[in-house]
Amino acid sequence: MKVQHKRLSTLMITLSMALLLSACGGGNTASDNTPAADTAAEGGTVKIKVYAQHFDDDTKGPFDYAVEELKKEMPEVEIELDPAVQDGYQKLKTYAATGNMPDIYFTDWATLQTFAKSKNVELLDDYETTAEYKKNLNPGVESRLVAPDGHVYAYPDTGIEFQLIYYNKTIFDEVGIATPIKTIDELAAAAAKLNAAGYVPMSIFAKEKWISAAFYNGLVTREESQGFGALGEQGMTELSQPFVTAAEQLEQLQQAKLFDANATNTNYDQASSQFYQAKSAMFVNGQWEIYSAAEKLGDQVDWMYWPAKDEATYEASKYYIDGAGSPQGYAVSPASANKETAVKVAAFLAAKSAEYKYTQLGSPIISPKTDKPIASDVPVMMQRVANELLPNAKEYAKLLSNTQIQNAINDNAQNMLVDGFTTDQFVENLNRTLDKENK
Repeated sequence: MKVQHKRLSTLMITLSMALLLSACGGGNTASDNTPAADTAAEGGTVKIKVYAQHFDDDTKGPFDYAVEELKKEMPEVEIELDPAVQDGYQKLKTYAATGNMPDIYFTDWATLQTFAKSKNVELLDDYETTAEYKKNLNPGVESRLVAPDGHVYAYPDTGIEFQLIYYNKTIFDEVGIATPIKTIDELAAAAAKLNAAGYVPMSIFAKEKWISAAFYNGLVTREESQGFGALGEQGMTELSQPFVTAAEQLEQLQQAKLFDANATNTNYDQASSQFYQAKSAMFVNGQWEIYSAAEKLGDQVDWMYWPAKDEATYEASKYYIDGAGSPQGYAVSPASANKETAVKVAAFLAAKSAEYKYTQLGSPIISPKTDKPIASDVPVMMQRVANELLPNAKEYAKLLSNTQIQNAINDNAQNMLVDGFTTDQFVENLNRTLDKENK
């Protein structure tokens, strides 16, 4: 995706003017479809509580920048940050269950679907702010804003993100592992060498189910470019061969001891520390990890494409991307006492976070356009993404909207990293869910 430079001024002016005229603005709520009114007194401070990612340099930077910019555009607004934790949004779901939702929160598509059913997310379809946000999207990222059901639930900052396998070049050289690793057999052989040398071959924070599912999806895309999206097709009541093959490969890698024995009880901090302290040779995460990896390991680290069953398949499929354009971003609680302002602030935070990611981090993977230039050095790994991967991308994996099927994948992909759980069990469990959901 090539970022097109276009001014954000229209969006910023609209947001500022809309704030001043908030008493006259309108939008549809998820519950009663009537305009909301802010409770703050005219001319007073509007306090907005925001639940957002703020746990490392890559998340603190964009958020802090957006808040500073907000002070210039909307000085009446005071942001209270509730830092998110890496728990699969369980803390946020607890807030919803207890009626303690923040005004604005950052979350993913799975959580948005759940909240849509429980009326814990504002429908943003008819807000003027949403119309302006749509106008300023980069081409090809519409699925980040507009959900498969046609509604808008959150304002995205990033474009379509994806997962990569990172590796420590120094360790690979020490142990004698040639790159690129193209096949599953080569990866299994590398795991054997690394274990023998005293390294954990690959650290993964599989306490969070999504990352083991993402690893599995990476294997699937070597055989089925749509990835998990293919499982949502009506009439697919059992796994097709690409999904079975990928499950067999995951079992082969687990048996080769690619992953730490305690992988399913390992969180992000533990897994990333293992990699950055050179105790593990590989690490799996999204492309956003590039910045932390470059900062901590410098030119010792690089990323690789997902391996396949053979070299021919690898060459044919390496530009199929393990990432889907599911909606995510800054959403608004219908229970907010300052809902009108919260909607404008959510869009502003998303737009300015994207601006920071492009100008300061050099990331081309953003949803809204910006005309500001890149103001910082871009890590070599991100240059590879921008100049090698994205221009050659053949297809992104498709979004799987069925939460029951996705939950079954998450559960069973995580189980595949545990000794004794087999491909047969994986297939049986998934087929049972598919038969129920896709008939």
